[in-house]
Amino acid sequence: MPPYAALIFDCDGTVADTLPLHYQSWADTARTYGIELTSEWYYQRAGLSSLEMVKVLNETFNCQLDLEQVKAEKHRRYQTFLHLVQPIAPVTQIVEQHRGKVPLAIASGGSRAMVEATLTQLELIHCFEVILTIENVAEGKPAPDLFLLAAQALGVLPKDCIVYEDSAVGLEAARLAGMRAIDVRPVWRPPCSQANGIQR
Repeated sequence: MPPYAALIFDCDGTVADTLPLHYQSWADTARTYGIELTSEWYYQRAGLSSLEMVKVLNETFNCQLDLEQVKAEKHRRYQTFLHLVQPIAPVTQIVEQHRGKVPLAIASGGSRAMVEATLTQLELIHCFEVILTIENVAEGKPAPDLFLLAAQALGVLPKDCIVYEDSAVGLEAARLAGMRAIDVRPVWRPPCSQANGIQR
C-alpha cells in the first residue's frame, strides 16, 4: 500500500525461479564430497550467501570444505542450468508495472556474476537502477546492510521502501532495516519436489 518511494527486490526465489536450480547445483557439488543434501534441507536455508552456505555445510556435516573452492564449484554447476531459469510472474509483473515510475533495486545475497547472469537471462536487468549483491556488503542477510545500502543508493529513506522477499533471513533483514516487506511465498513458492526434477 502507498505511500512508498522505492521497491527493493531479492533475486533468487523472488524475481527468478532459481531455487530448484541452486538446490541441484548445491546437491551435485556436495555429493562430490560425500554429502547428500535433501531439498528440504536446502529450502530451509535458502537466502544464505554461497560462503555462508559452505560454512553451514561444514558445521552441519562436521567437515572442512574450502569456502572459495566449493563456492566456485557450485557456481560452475549453476551456470549449466541457467538456461532453465524462469521468471516468477506475480513479482515480475510488479517490476514491469513500476519500471520507470518508481526507483527499483535488486538486493541479493548471491554473487554479482550469478545475479546479473540471471537477470540478463530473464531480460530484466535494465529494469533496475541499482543492483547490489553480497560483494557490496560486509555481512549478508539477515543483517540489514544490503537493504540499507540499496535505500541509500536510490536516495530514499529506509522507511519509505518496500522489500519483496522469499526467505526468513531476507524478511528479517528488511525488518532490521526498518522497511516494510512483502513475503512472496504465499503467492509463489517452488515446491521442493521440483528440485529433484531438473533436466540436463
